[in-house]
Amino acid sequence: MALRLLRERPMHPYEIHQVIRDRAIDYAIKVRAGSLYHTFERLHRLGFVEPVETGREGRRPERTIYAITEAGRDEYLDNLRDLVRYPEEEYPVFAAAAEMIRTLDRDEAERLLEHRTTALEARLAADEQVITSLTKRGLSRMAMLDVELRQSTRRAELAWVRQLISDIRSGALPWTDETEELT
Repeated sequence: MALRLLRERPMHPYEIHQVIRDRAIDYAIKVRAGSLYHTFERLHRLGFVEPVETGREGRRPERTIYAITEAGRDEYLDNLRDLVRYPEEEYPVFAAAAEMIRTLDRDEAERLLEHRTTALEARLAADEQVITSLTKRGLSRMAMLDVELRQSTRRAELAWVRQLISDIRSGALPWTDETEELT
């Protein structure tokens, strides 16, 4: 993401952090301001960014503004093409929980899944507010594809969880702990 934003203009790592927050990119990428400084050190060592200006405002620490290099542009595009072209196996935490849910009491699992549906519905509503706010600020749909993807993924998860609850209640999903069956 740092390379992507530097394609717009040279920036300081903290400024990149602010842009990520202002544009709600932090919904797609988990970033801490402190980690960006290490990222920039690594990108600089690799030749993907270069310092173009160093300055100080008042008593603030010295700030280095970086620009993307030609090698950085190439690296960014190569990585982006791979990310778009090839599906990567992702390991969401809920997938692990789904594998282990059978070890819970059936009623407790059902109750927790109901809580999850409420939480998913709340997050969907919150994301709609983010989309509305960003749209009012002039961001285009293209700038919010990550939020749109997350919304679609959450809707699919919500439908799956609702179906799972229905299957548990109806008995279509027999409630057994397979680890008990194996012993």
